[in-house]
Amino acid sequence: MKIIRNERFEQERALYGAKDIQLNNCIFAGLEDGESALKEGKDIKVFECLFNLRYPCWHDDGLDIIDSEMTPGCRAAIWYSKHINIQNCRLNGIKAVRECEDVVIDNSQISSSEFGWFSRNIKMRDSNAESEYFMLHAQKLQFENIKFKGKYSFQYITDSVFENCFFDTKDAFWHAKDVIVRNSVIKGEYLAWYSDGLLLDHCKIIGTQPLCYCKNLKLIDCEMIDTDLAFEKSDVEATIITDVESIKNPAAGIIKTSGVKELIMDDENAKGKVIISA
Repeated sequence: MKIIRNERFEQERALYGAKDIQLNNCIFAGLEDGESALKEGKDIKVFECLFNLRYPCWHDDGLDIIDSEMTPGCRAAIWYSKHINIQNCRLNGIKAVRECEDVVIDNSQISSSEFGWFSRNIKMRDSNAESEYFMLHAQKLQFENIKFKGKYSFQYITDSVFENCFFDTKDAFWHAKDVIVRNSVIKGEYLAWYSDGLLLDHCKIIGTQPLCYCKNLKLIDCEMIDTDLAFEKSDVEATIITDVESIKNPAAGIIKTSGVKELIMDDENAKGKVIISA
């Protein structure tokens, strides 16, 4: 493996098609404002590097990025790539990851709108993220101990599992399919409308009008805080260990709760049952 240390790259396609290289303490920035520095590469290892140029890592196969930073100027950094390992990094440019496969992200900070679109097999652990339209149409996500803040997250995702996470987000999990969320907090408005096969297991749900128009929805021993007009038009099986502000016209299923302040059943097609348990 060729090792490159303490170099500065600013020209377009500076290391195009590179294979079996290791970059240590290098900088991708400069007046030439070059693009696509590591495009079409294979088996590239990056340590303690700074990226401030656009589109550096497209169509790469085998990419390790460790202890490095991508600035807000590093736009659309990692696209159409696979077998990626990101550890202890800062990803700050818009659209940092898109249409990638087999990605591991550990102990990193993400501030990137439109992150993760159409990607597959992303494992993320012990990280923080801030974004809008986070992980749109992504598949097979595995998240553990993630703190997220932003709007319109996890829309149209499939086959994913989230554990011990904190999400402060609006319109999360819309149209999501076959998703499990365990031991997590989800704070925001209009949670998971139009989802199919969503399981919330020992979660805390905070915010107005959650879980409407859902199919195959299941809640296991969840808390619901400030959740008014919940479950409208949904097919749901739920056990809730707190009182609910209001429940409106569940389409089918059984909701067991310690109490509900207002039950609205003014739709003749609403066949769901609400059982108050002591």
